[in-house]
Amino acid sequence: MTPKFRRLARTAIFLLGMATPVAAQTNSVPDYVGSAACADCHRDATEAWEGSHHAKAWTETDAANILGDFNNTTFTQNGIMSRFYRDGDAYMIETDGPDGRITRYPVHSVVGVEPLQQYLLETEKGRLQSFDVVWDTEEKRWYHLYPDQELYGGDGLHWTGPYKNWNGRCAECHATDFSKNYSPDTLSYASTQAEIGVGCEACHGPGEAHLAWAEGLETTQEPWTGLTETGLTINMSQGGEVLVQQCASCHARREPFADGNPLPGTGFHDAYRLSTLREGTYHADGQILEEVYVYGSFLQSKMYAKGVTCSNCHEPHSAELRVEGNGLCTQCHSEAGNTDFPTLALKSYDDPSHHFHPTGSEGAQCKNCHMIERDYMVVDGRRDHSFRIPRPDLSIETRSPNACTDCHSDQTAAWAAEAVAKWYPDSANRGPHYGQTLAAGRRDVTGSADELAALAEYAALPGIARATALEMLSRVATPTLAARLAPMLEDPDPMVRAAAVGLQRGAPEAERAAVLSTMLGDPAKTVRIAAAREFLGLRAIQLPGVISQALSAAMQDWQGSLLAKTDFPETQLVMAGIGLTTRRMDAALRAFGEAVSLDPQLEQGWVMIIRIHDALGNRDAAQEAANRAIEANPDSIQLSLLRAELQL
Repeated sequence: MTPKFRRLARTAIFLLGMATPVAAQTNSVPDYVGSAACADCHRDATEAWEGSHHAKAWTETDAANILGDFNNTTFTQNGIMSRFYRDGDAYMIETDGPDGRITRYPVHSVVGVEPLQQYLLETEKGRLQSFDVVWDTEEKRWYHLYPDQELYGGDGLHWTGPYKNWNGRCAECHATDFSKNYSPDTLSYASTQAEIGVGCEACHGPGEAHLAWAEGLETTQEPWTGLTETGLTINMSQGGEVLVQQCASCHARREPFADGNPLPGTGFHDAYRLSTLREGTYHADGQILEEVYVYGSFLQSKMYAKGVTCSNCHEPHSAELRVEGNGLCTQCHSEAGNTDFPTLALKSYDDPSHHFHPTGSEGAQCKNCHMIERDYMVVDGRRDHSFRIPRPDLSIETRSPNACTDCHSDQTAAWAAEAVAKWYPDSANRGPHYGQTLAAGRRDVTGSADELAALAEYAALPGIARATALEMLSRVATPTLAARLAPMLEDPDPMVRAAAVGLQRGAPEAERAAVLSTMLGDPAKTVRIAAAREFLGLRAIQLPGVISQALSAAMQDWQGSLLAKTDFPETQLVMAGIGLTTRRMDAALRAFGEAVSLDPQLEQGWVMIIRIHDALGNRDAAQEAANRAIEANPDSIQLSLLRAELQL
């Protein structure tokens, strides 16, 4: 066993002081030159891109881009009437502001082109908010994105609240070279971007050195470093993981580590922490539930495992499908197959002998059986990219949906399972599925610990499913589990390694420090940050110099990721948790206070503020906090009971 290490890690001071700047990139990076500079040489790609959803992801406010009816039309929700009109050349929206007062806002800019279009309003200098009443481009109507919610000024989920802030929540994936530039001191934004909309350089990287190469200059490396032969930061011709991870940088449910767009070519796990198949986000078997933006689904698919990339189905510049209808799938899934994927079974799929539905019917469409669709933002249909075989038999056990009863909504999963069993009596595709284990773990993680551990150990399963099992087990980590699953720390998949780090909190403390130390130099930032977080729970320890330096660097990675998101209430809760762990009650109170300031409906934040004041013997401050909490959450039984407890 590795010797015990002893030295104070100083994590609390480092993380809570927030005074050390994030390390700057050492390599000199070329400048961004704008998509227009690419058009002369790349005319076909430019023509395909113009008018695409990428090009129209964020546009200026002008008649060519505005699709909504601004001819003095109105929309009323929860007693608030919003009016859309023109004031000269300006497009205006009159609606309730952050304080509930009716306010007039000029439309700052435009988001999207179909099937809906959203408008951004500047509530204060530099702060852009996504307005919740949007234009349905197909039905030609105004509608509210959250029709079942009562949202008023002061609510964190109101259109003026932190969760609808464009700078922090959305702009990164709608712009090129975006930097949020949030100041926690002034609570303001000074955001910048090279170009609004997803331009050429959003995927291909800054173009200054590439232009130099195209013009025949002697070198593309000076004063820059680390570029391709053509002067770019990413080599798209490599395809494979390079392409998939670049697309995933936006098409994923993830937590960013930096202030804005990572430089194209940055590995996904160096820029983001990908969401696992968490309850409330995915169904137990990994099917989409909330908007998860494709990548987490695609990682579950056999297509991904066999080397299929986004561009096999999508033309990357127009973002359109390469072929419409079943022809897209029969590029590979047919009697002819595809030489790029030699393991394909050569047989007819676009035939009633496979799908058992009338030719040309909805049930005969590959996507309707293998890519269930869910509507987000009310009208925006998104398909599940896990490309799974319909398993109505699993629905009975996991309560997850299935494609059969999606269409046959008047039937049960048992009926559908019986039908599929008759069609395919000897199918090899009705064996055990990781969804069964994850569903059982959601119900009783302790009772399912052995099955979850076996799932994590089964290397043939998708890494995201194995990481999910490890993440679930970390809540009930024991020395036995930590020892059994320690080999997962060397797994090829960064998601698995990062999740395995959390499980080591069950190991004896002396052993834990030794094991975690080995993860501080992991190639993936997501793993290094996971290791740094776990060190926070250790007592004062002495570390050899090399490991101490690695810990400091990993802590700086973590600090940088927190600094990049101080405008998020959830980040403030993390920082408050650090304060509690390190017994810095003043820091915990500040962070909890900032969290409830950003989102007054965070009841647990209020509860912690009240309890900390009370624990410190400041009953008056606790009662004052309770009064403010109930004012913001008048229907909260928990807060009312807590205030009554203080008055005893």
